[in-house]
Amino acid sequence: MSLVGQDIRIDRIRREDVQAIVELDAVHTGKDKSEWWQKRLEPLFSARGDELTIGYVARFEEQVIGYILAEGRAWEFGSPLCGWIVAIGVHPQHSRQGVALNLTRKVCRKFRDLGIDTVRTMVRKDDVQVLSFFRASGFHAGPFIELELEL
Repeated sequence: MSLVGQDIRIDRIRREDVQAIVELDAVHTGKDKSEWWQKRLEPLFSARGDELTIGYVARFEEQVIGYILAEGRAWEFGSPLCGWIVAIGVHPQHSRQGVALNLTRKVCRKFRDLGIDTVRTMVRKDDVQVLSFFRASGFHAGPFIELELEL
């Protein structure tokens, strides 16, 4: 179904959106990560409000068709405060229709409003579709290389 010209709303994630996000994430990962999502989204709903945790959903006809979760953080190794896109997903029926781009732009505007001028993310090097999306959105290789050690 094409969403061109359709009314897609980008809203802050609400507590009642969590299950839809978990289900949409499972479409992409094949896993139920309810606990992970509950933990990651809780700062959005807490009374003290963490302004550096940012989450939006894309809605079409009141259904969640996409999500993005991001946070501002400074890591060890000398990295200044920057934005990180932690997770992004769009229902396969609505992919390649600008939903992810609109979610990404919304997060980038919010980070800019917070005085953050760099946004980063990590992508599997063999995930061509996601890499292509981020590159088309203006992202490029950053100054860090991720290293790992299997134990």
